[in-house]
Amino acid sequence: MSEQIVLLVQLNENEILRVENLSMHFGGLKAVEQLTFSINEHEIFGLIGPNGAGKTTVFNCITQFYKPSQGRVLFRTKQGQTEDLVSQKVHNIIRKGLVRTFQNVELVSELSLMDNVLVGGHIDFKSSGFSQALRLPKARREEKAMREKAERILAFMGIDHLKDAMAGGQPYGIRKKVEMARTLMCDPKLIILDEPAAGLNDVETQQLAETIREVRDSYNCAILLVEHDMRLVMEICDRVCAISFGKFLACDTPENIQKNSLVQEAYLGEKED
Repeated sequence: MSEQIVLLVQLNENEILRVENLSMHFGGLKAVEQLTFSINEHEIFGLIGPNGAGKTTVFNCITQFYKPSQGRVLFRTKQGQTEDLVSQKVHNIIRKGLVRTFQNVELVSELSLMDNVLVGGHIDFKSSGFSQALRLPKARREEKAMREKAERILAFMGIDHLKDAMAGGQPYGIRKKVEMARTLMCDPKLIILDEPAAGLNDVETQQLAETIREVRDSYNCAILLVEHDMRLVMEICDRVCAISFGKFLACDTPENIQKNSLVQEAYLGEKED
């Protein structure tokens, strides 16, 4: 039945993701309520709101860490199909071409930068565990191709010279780059960045802005960004969706969002004259 529903669902021509009437309730707490927005192909899209607005909950619903209480999350997969992600298990989401980073960098400190990036390519291995354990020719070929791909991505991120260094000894900005490099191993159609500028200084934040644009352009993917640094959001986003207490406020260009009275009220607590 679910496969038949998938075949009937369609996105607009330019859309990569559409969230429809999304709600997430935790008992009596309505963390997200009837939220609707869409993201276009090749777009950098910002999701903003005051602390406690429900931004991370929205991310968790999109990636199915949480199963929404109501609504649909329609996604155009890298296989070219449109699917409702709500019907998917969380470990299958990455196979569809949707990947995410976290507020706290999730790396294995005891592994090298190269090995941390290679973790992102594990879903694409075709050889069996038996073949990999015995180092059979097919497994060796796959491993060689994955390592070459990881080296290209590390070079793209400007950290290939550190590929053999342990992740645990690296500055925070480098660890952030490694986490983003790992997402690129999955050939993503949409990357969700959860507060990527957290903990970065002004110089690192500016470098991050340039990196996000380069990732979007070079890897032909869309970016969904949740971020408290409004300078970063307004500089790089094509459109911004503002929410408050889990409810939709406005979705528009950065310039218009800054002028929106509902957004100003949510952030400032009062309307500006």
